[in-house]
Amino acid sequence: MYKLLIRPFLFLLDPEKVHHLSFTIIKLLSKIGFSGFFRFLYLIDDERLEREVFGIKFKNPVGLAAGFDKNAKLYNELSNFGFGFIEIGTVTPKPQIGNPKKRLFRLKADQAIINRMGFNNLGVFEVIDNLKGKHNVIIGGNIGKNKITPNNLATKDYLICFDALFDHVDYFVVNVSSPNTPGLRELQDKEPLTALLIALKRENQVYAQNKQVIEKPILLKIAPDLTDEQLLDIIQIVEDTRIDGIIATNTTIARENLKSDCVLVKEKGGLSGKPLTNRSTEVIRFLSEKSNKAFPIIGVGGIHSAEDAIEKLEAGADLIQLWTGFVYEGPALVNQINKAILAKS
Repeated sequence: MYKLLIRPFLFLLDPEKVHHLSFTIIKLLSKIGFSGFFRFLYLIDDERLEREVFGIKFKNPVGLAAGFDKNAKLYNELSNFGFGFIEIGTVTPKPQIGNPKKRLFRLKADQAIINRMGFNNLGVFEVIDNLKGKHNVIIGGNIGKNKITPNNLATKDYLICFDALFDHVDYFVVNVSSPNTPGLRELQDKEPLTALLIALKRENQVYAQNKQVIEKPILLKIAPDLTDEQLLDIIQIVEDTRIDGIIATNTTIARENLKSDCVLVKEKGGLSGKPLTNRSTEVIRFLSEKSNKAFPIIGVGGIHSAEDAIEKLEAGADLIQLWTGFVYEGPALVNQINKAILAKS
């Protein structure tokens, strides 16, 4: 029904306006009693789907990637569509409006999206107010730096977000791979990245000791545009800093072999969706094989079918996340993936 009736209507409208409209509709339907209906349609409760990764038990391995529920406004309602975990953010210390509109583009011929949102969010301290309610699902906190913060002061921004979110999320994701904040990807270089992750690990240890709680897992989200040499550096950085895992991958700045109108293709920003399927899987496989599965990997990028998801899991991903595939295929995709995983168990 989504692909035949709902999506054609939504795709007539501006993508960013549709995103806000969808939130309003989902929130309203949930308030008037549709939550149980959504769970009946999409949720699969089966212990064979459970996964324990970096010390957290997930009800199933299919999550919603960061960027969808940036400000943690809809995580419980979205969990009714069958997700095993929801990643909020990217959040920054101060609120920021992001890049000028128009900044979100559908490439329908490629089943893709280009975005240059620019970490638009309410700021971490308003976001934690939205996280103070009861969580029905595992929550990841994706953290970044403000656009106005120079890279030599970036660590302070990440530490502010880390401290603020510590009591409200189950794991952290360090985002240094978005192409939409000028200079951010320079933090992926070995020296600054190592220093940033060591600072976060140290803060994790101190915070946990002071509160007499366990440390929160810290993951790094990487770009799909890294070379093999850079990916080998990532493996070494994970070993040196002892962070808990990798999310592979973020959006790409590549534009090869696209079918959409050249005006759309030339838009600046990160490309997600079907064109990223193969490259993200290649990165997952490379990291898994070259590290001898030394750390967990969350696979994301171009998952539009159960087959895409299975391929990433077989390549070495422990969990997977959806974003653009969820937009194009609808919530039934979560159910289809979990059914496919059960069929192979």
